[in-house]
Amino acid sequence: MKTAKKKIITIGREFGAGGRTVGMEVAERLGISFYDRDLILKTAEEAPGLRPEDVRRWDERISYDGGFTQSLFDFYSRPLSDRIWEAQKFAIRRIADRESCVLVGRNADYILREFDHVLKVFIYADRDWRVRHMEALMPACSGAEIEADTRSVDKARRSYCMKYTGQTYGYAGNYDLTINTGTLGFDKAVELVVSAAEKI
Repeated sequence: MKTAKKKIITIGREFGAGGRTVGMEVAERLGISFYDRDLILKTAEEAPGLRPEDVRRWDERISYDGGFTQSLFDFYSRPLSDRIWEAQKFAIRRIADRESCVLVGRNADYILREFDHVLKVFIYADRDWRVRHMEALMPACSGAEIEADTRSVDKARRSYCMKYTGQTYGYAGNYDLTINTGTLGFDKAVELVVSAAEKI
């Protein structure tokens, strides 16, 4: 019996562009594993001295305050962000070695740049569209709050990506496929990713 070729899909995304939604549907359509915040706990498991609650707190705050982690040091006297980055790389590579999957965020495209059978995707949309999308998902929050958060997350992700990968966040040349969900919608985005994944 012929063994199916492994498929790894990494999905980078702008805040509010629906990358997680697209990733979950792609994983379901392809019948493969989906990883997003699951990687938080897996990262903690890979790093002695890191507690899951510390990793979760870091993951939540890195989006809003890039300087937050600079004041946190573990027993190796390295910034917590550096320790988590190393543990995260190990966790992502081990998952990619083991199985076909969809990995959302965490700069997985860069971490797996030397792996075969990886489709690197970036999901984006106009900021106004992303704000409207998030307003529909979070009606209790004001448009001004969501817009401020969107700008903050965009800035933090750009800074974090540059710090740890040396790459420009969202630059099309780093990906195999970039999709504007504001223009094409989620269904078409899923269709495009699934179709491209079948080619790898």
